[in-house]
Amino acid sequence: MKNIAALALCGFSFFALVSGAQAADNAASPAVTEYTYGTKLDIAKVVNVSDSANVDNVCEVVPANMTYIDHQGQRHTVEYRIMSNACSQS
Repeated sequence: MKNIAALALCGFSFFALVSGAQAADNAASPAVTEYTYGTKLDIAKVVNVSDSANVDNVCEVVPANMTYIDHQGQRHTVEYRIMSNACSQS
């Protein structure tokens, strides 16, 4: 009986550990917010800017992402549109 209780305790501990790891992953990668003209951004530090302007070598508008930290220490990701680099190449 003690073995079954110990095994059950280990199983519950494992599931709690996995749930905690998934919550940490969700906190590390915030939901992407789409930028619209006039959106107020509280940017204290830029963490990453994606370089999707070189996609497919086609002259068109393509999505790009910027991840930043606001003045309260929370991480945000915003998606915006840019013109691809193929438009400037002759």
